[in-house]
Amino acid sequence: MMEHIYQYAWIIPLLPITVTISIGFGLLFVPTAIKKIRRIWAFYSVLFLSIAMVFASNLSIQQINGNFVYQYIWSWTINNDFSLEFGYLIDPLTSIMLILITTVGIMVLLYSDNYMSHDLGYLRFFAYMNFFNASMLGLVTSANLVQIYIFWELVGVCSYLLIGFWFTRPTAASACQKAFVTNRVGDFGLLLGILGFYWMTGSFEFRNLFETFTKLIQNHEVNSLFATLCAFLLFLGAIAKSAQFPLHVWLPDAMEGPTPISALIHAATMVAAGIFLVARLFPLFTVIPYIMHFFSWIGVITLALGATLALAQRDIKRSLAYSTMSQLGYIMLALGIGSYRVALFHLITHAYSKALLFLGSGSIIHSMEPLVGYSPDKSQNMALMGGLTRYVPITKMSFLLGTLSLCGIPPLACFWSKDEIINDSWLYSPFFAIIAFFTAGLTAFYMFRMYLLTFEGNLHVHLKNYSEISNSSLYSISLWGKEASNGDKKNPFLPGTKSNEKVSFFFKNPYKFDENVINKMQNLSQEFGKKNSFMYPHESDNTILFPLFILVLFTLFVGFIGIPFNQEEIPIDLLSKWLTPLENKNTHEWYEFLTNGIPSISIAVFGIIIAFFFYGPVYSSFTNLDLINSFVKRGYKRIFSDPVVNLIYNWSYYRGYIDFFYTSILTESIRGIAKSVSFFDKYIIDGIINLLGISNFFLSEWFKYIGAGRISSYLFCYFFYVSLFLIISFFYYI
Repeated sequence: MMEHIYQYAWIIPLLPITVTISIGFGLLFVPTAIKKIRRIWAFYSVLFLSIAMVFASNLSIQQINGNFVYQYIWSWTINNDFSLEFGYLIDPLTSIMLILITTVGIMVLLYSDNYMSHDLGYLRFFAYMNFFNASMLGLVTSANLVQIYIFWELVGVCSYLLIGFWFTRPTAASACQKAFVTNRVGDFGLLLGILGFYWMTGSFEFRNLFETFTKLIQNHEVNSLFATLCAFLLFLGAIAKSAQFPLHVWLPDAMEGPTPISALIHAATMVAAGIFLVARLFPLFTVIPYIMHFFSWIGVITLALGATLALAQRDIKRSLAYSTMSQLGYIMLALGIGSYRVALFHLITHAYSKALLFLGSGSIIHSMEPLVGYSPDKSQNMALMGGLTRYVPITKMSFLLGTLSLCGIPPLACFWSKDEIINDSWLYSPFFAIIAFFTAGLTAFYMFRMYLLTFEGNLHVHLKNYSEISNSSLYSISLWGKEASNGDKKNPFLPGTKSNEKVSFFFKNPYKFDENVINKMQNLSQEFGKKNSFMYPHESDNTILFPLFILVLFTLFVGFIGIPFNQEEIPIDLLSKWLTPLENKNTHEWYEFLTNGIPSISIAVFGIIIAFFFYGPVYSSFTNLDLINSFVKRGYKRIFSDPVVNLIYNWSYYRGYIDFFYTSILTESIRGIAKSVSFFDKYIIDGIINLLGISNFFLSEWFKYIGAGRISSYLFCYFFYVSLFLIISFFYYI
């Protein structure tokens, strides 16, 4: 029976792609008919991915029961000594990723049916989504590096299509191009690394690659510098795909896509692909100590940078994006220090928690759109939120649980995995452990900052009387998306703003609205207390809340797979049993988990307290921002001076100036070089050719008068050239 299940594992990535093909052919041949029944494709998408989840679950059960590796390959092309094989590989890593992708994918598809129901691109969206899922499933089941690279590129194409789904919006078009170009840098390195290892080992297949390369290293038959370079090039692909420093810049801009895409990219697909690549090639990297140490450094820098950049973001999705970056840094740190099991553990717990938070943010955005308009600058801005508890209580509870999980509060999922990463870091390097430890406190601070600004206190959009709000532009986007690209000079909250006003760490400048919106707010102000008023925040439909409920269950209980239980008087956890043979047993006991977790819980609680100090009831009790800022200046100045606060704020809000560096140094430099090359090509290369053409023109004009039909002219030219030839020949031979 087990053999029978493994033989049909190739069906898993094919199931979602059938929906994409069906939608594509339907839109091509019978567009009117297929659009009339468009909602049925959501059902088929969920159904086919659910079937894939059943297959994946059966494979995982077999893995847990002790059947560790199954590989099926067939030759695709054979030429002399070169043979390229395709197939699929089922092992514990594959089974974990299959469960992760299918379960999160099903929740996102269910959520998307309601979230995208108003959009004209509904069918196009589900075609892209299924293609995305199929590409990721194909990636994690790949049996060799060439196959991984093919699906790797397909994942990149799908991310480009989905991030730029609302391609008529300039910011979305720019974001998808930025993601695509940034990932091409990493993908080029990945391709070179694959070719380098094939040159050393003569194989793309994992088992042969690992065994051959290990022997070459042990016998000193390969240049260590070249091997390290090839390993770095492989890792470069993971750096870009998993948004590690310095190729992380595409991740916050990817929030221009629909919220379900953000959830899928940040939880179970694109960013997980880079982690999967490092985990898949882990036996290859472990024999190169320098590259493992490099992994850990990149992970530490990424986790600290992501946490600091999330501190002052106002866009709720962008804050979550930087949170994802930070958590991926934790995972990369764990891989770099050799904690393979813990890294995959945190990948699982973070995926479900972050999917819950992103889908919860989508519910919040939907609730805000009727009040502030359909512009992402308004509906996603936490400066306009606050006091949403009374309107979206279910969303609030789910978001709170996801927040607590990401902060590392037991018994929620991320506590168990993040705590193990910090503990393992102490054994590897106290310096890394200290950074990871304090970053856990920053995580608790910025996550509860998000929660408090969004749900607690008063609705920030009503902080001033309507009569006191001056004119500005509040606009709505179409179903395809439409947005100003240059910002609003009068409004410092909008992207692209170039204002001389000093921006405070605490929202000093309120949003401004035009007269039409002010009049609507005044007319509806009497209905402020009505929970179900359409023009005020309202709870989402059940089809949006149901995935949140399922993800809450995952967030509550998935962490227990890493908790040790006694098996034959030997402590072993389910994840260790799943990943490794029973001979390699986990020696942790319950009291070790509890004692080791006290420091991480303490720093998380401290971060939450600081967040309450700045954004808690005292902050929310004011209804006038000027009073808030005066209170801040009088009370908080004793702890933080204005220069320090502004330095932290500017570093975070302007993304650590890294985007500015890339724009001013790299982009402008490349444009300057391109302009110089264009000038050289246009005026030097083309100039020489044009000069020759003009010279021939004038010579031909001169010669046509010589050839006038006169014999005397012909004889003159003949004797002239003969005499010239004789004179030159005479002097040459002399």
